[in-house]
Amino acid sequence: MSEVERLRAALRGAIANRAMIYLHVYQAIARRHGEDDAVAILKDAIYARGCEVGRLFGHLEPTDMVGIRDAFMDFLPDHDLLEPDVRRADAGGVDIKFGRCPLKEAWIEAGLPAQDVARLCEIAGVIDNGTFEAAGFAFSAETWKPGEDGCCFLHIRPGGEDAAG
Repeated sequence: MSEVERLRAALRGAIANRAMIYLHVYQAIARRHGEDDAVAILKDAIYARGCEVGRLFGHLEPTDMVGIRDAFMDFLPDHDLLEPDVRRADAGGVDIKFGRCPLKEAWIEAGLPAQDVARLCEIAGVIDNGTFEAAGFAFSAETWKPGEDGCCFLHIRPGGEDAAG
């Protein structure tokens, strides 16, 4: 195994570990407070982490679509693990479809039903909302649903005063 392969395997393992932490925290909260509270609490926490990450992009103007595309693509830890496909990158916005997600793959490998995987993808995906909104961009995403290929589809748009979260 090459050094790159070893590091990629370690990164995949770390992300899979994070996936299982999300799952167990979700289940613990759901047992005590119900599924709705579990979703809301995890989304709040993960969004807050996204806002912290968004500071990395705070130097960009919220209309700098090329800058956010380049900065975000450079930020991704391993393109082979995520298979990002930039489908749009112009002054009007950036659209990135991910072909893979180690979080989703870990939940599938753990034997979770597709609907549970979709719920966890929705929860985990709010990190991107926090990231891009905190950096001043407008943002929306489509998270994975059963029967779909790939994973998240991110839509970053020029921001303004109402885009900051």
